[in-house]
Amino acid sequence: MKTHNLGYPRIGNKRQLKKACEKYWSGQASMEELLEVGREIRLFNWKLQQNIGIDLIPSNDFSFYDHALDMALTVGAIPKRFEKLIGKTELDLYFAMARGIQTNGLDIKAMEMTKWFDTNYHYIVPEFYKGQSFKYFSKKTIEEFKEAAQAGIGTKPVLIGPVSFLLLGKTKQEAFNPLDLLSALMPVYLELIGELIQLGAEWIQFDEPFLCMDLNAAKQDAFIDAYTEIKAAYPNLKALIATYFEGLRENARLALSLPVSALHLDLVRDPEQINQLLKQWPKHLSLSLGLVDGRNIWKTNLSAALSVVQSAQNHIPNEKLFLATSCSLLHAPCDLDLETNENVLPKDVKNWMAFAKQKLHELTALKETALNENMVANQLKLLKNQDAIDSRKYSKRIHDLKVKARIYAVDKEDFSRKSSFEERRKVQRKNLKLPLFPTTTIGSFPQTPELRATRAKFRKREISLEQYETEIENQIKQAIKLQEEIGLDILVHGEFERTDMVEYFGQQLNGFAFTQNGWVQSYGSRCVKPPIIYGDVARKQDMTVRWSAFAQKQTQHIMKGMLTGPVTILQWSFVRDDQPRKNTCMQIAFAIRDEALSLEKHGIKIIQIDEPALREGLPLRKVDWGDYLNWAVKAFKISASGVNDETQIHTHMCYSEFNDIIGSIAGLDADVITIETSRSEMELLDAFVHFKYPNEIGPGVYDIHSPRIPSVQEMEELLQKAMNVLPVENIWVNPDCGLKTRKWPETIEALKHLVEAAKQMRLNLVIAN
Repeated sequence: MKTHNLGYPRIGNKRQLKKACEKYWSGQASMEELLEVGREIRLFNWKLQQNIGIDLIPSNDFSFYDHALDMALTVGAIPKRFEKLIGKTELDLYFAMARGIQTNGLDIKAMEMTKWFDTNYHYIVPEFYKGQSFKYFSKKTIEEFKEAAQAGIGTKPVLIGPVSFLLLGKTKQEAFNPLDLLSALMPVYLELIGELIQLGAEWIQFDEPFLCMDLNAAKQDAFIDAYTEIKAAYPNLKALIATYFEGLRENARLALSLPVSALHLDLVRDPEQINQLLKQWPKHLSLSLGLVDGRNIWKTNLSAALSVVQSAQNHIPNEKLFLATSCSLLHAPCDLDLETNENVLPKDVKNWMAFAKQKLHELTALKETALNENMVANQLKLLKNQDAIDSRKYSKRIHDLKVKARIYAVDKEDFSRKSSFEERRKVQRKNLKLPLFPTTTIGSFPQTPELRATRAKFRKREISLEQYETEIENQIKQAIKLQEEIGLDILVHGEFERTDMVEYFGQQLNGFAFTQNGWVQSYGSRCVKPPIIYGDVARKQDMTVRWSAFAQKQTQHIMKGMLTGPVTILQWSFVRDDQPRKNTCMQIAFAIRDEALSLEKHGIKIIQIDEPALREGLPLRKVDWGDYLNWAVKAFKISASGVNDETQIHTHMCYSEFNDIIGSIAGLDADVITIETSRSEMELLDAFVHFKYPNEIGPGVYDIHSPRIPSVQEMEELLQKAMNVLPVENIWVNPDCGLKTRKWPETIEALKHLVEAAKQMRLNLVIAN
């Protein structure tokens, strides 16, 4: 029996990778300094896993930005607009593909970015062209395998499988089936696999999460063709196919028939699948049991997991069993041992948790217990683990009867606005008096090092609450003055008091806990520290009114109140697993509803309730969509429907495909929705057009995840595309997302261009008429 890990966090225990990348991008560090940080993180991760006793340690799970982009560069899937950079260093080409580039006469847009299945991790979307050829371009996989070997560690290279890689991508120029490129892609995979085998790779992990999704005949055939070709070329290769985020269900027969050596199952997401699969498991196939949750932070119930292992042992010999995390630990924080402040994370709550390092210890304890090794020590571990499981189950921290009663008492009036959208719009237009193409931002403004330093001083009690709040007020005043000078129509206060759009609200709600170092990667160098929902959620007091009301008093312009929606707070937190997720979401929804009502009471006329995670939470199988969308939409409507008709409700969504859920988005009944469209050249707007979406839309014209500044003309062209398919009176003008991660100079310049583009569009309409 072996333990293995599907992937380890790559940011470093102290977010070294984030800091090193940002220094390199700003010119404050050399490439060699950046590469050295990468080497240090990889070696630390490999040695850690070796010392814990993991048998198959992954390599190529490290990335400077994104593993899907790594695979694209490996197989030479480089968009044509970047070909002029191929003579540059590989890393600079790589970062340009991820972030775009605007320097030395070059102005190239970044590749698109979207959510990795149902997670908050964003991947760079591969671009495919009809008749495209591939070539073995980047040797990253090889170099990292050799690097580990030189450190005395034999590793299991991790690759995105060829079928999933193609299905993750997007066709460009003309529509075609990306699987048509499989025959062109496979020779590159075979060359890479051959080189790994020559270097001594015994096992190779192929991540094929699409095996857990709805598959038509063409997709099924692609899996058979790809792995038959690999088997024919390398009959002795030990190939492990990893599936995750869902069970195999009707794809079980296909998966079990593939000519590979091992198959990994996510038994956290679909624990029931094991019982049926064990009855039909082929004798030649090794089974990887994904029993330790790679997506959440709760301790594994070792006794329950052990019973699954023992059941598998009754059907499969130990030498064909693997114990593993359910998916890559990319989605978990690094090390619970770093949480030393009980004022931040209470000792009893911490005792219920396990981060990436602790999850690996759980794997080794499971293996040793299943093999009757170190029995005394492991029985003590089991008893200690059960004590933690039981203490959480019966803790008084978790349950609030008033909160539960409010959820059970919900009625139809909680789910709908007082009047229809058309009736509300008449009232809102009369009161708001906005021009055509009204301009606004999504909410946040750059958080400078000086602002972060002020926040750190306040946390360390080096400055008083009064001093801290005075500084926030000054930041808000400056932001308002700047927006007025730029000429934006609807202003925001900038969210300078918020470290994170979810953490900020969690800190003011019952039922949440927090960490000092519980960072996970969201995209590139962007890391988030998700709150932990361990109990019933309730609002204790006003959360945002202090700052929104202050901001409104500083200007004659309309100030937009900013809230995070219930589904996004749920999705971007580590959520309790002792009750249905929809129950927790409804609790959050009522808390946000109360806050919206308080904002309205204090004179805020526009309230934005962000739901960027609505599409992200969609289950992988369509048969499961209905139930999720039903409660997700209800949760948003609970949060938004208490206000009067005069109050305009906005929502924001980004980096998602909307076609399949456009009806549910319309069901939200938000007065205005802002969406990400600039990277896709307004393609994501198609869903709203075909559906004839009735409400107002702000299609983003400024990609805030790239440092490049779009020109006025570029923004006008995007707005013209929108105007060609949408009623003019429905179009808003805004960036793709919040501006928190950008720097002030580029933000100011881009927003000036945005306002000028809106003015030009209005002028063009006057001339045309």
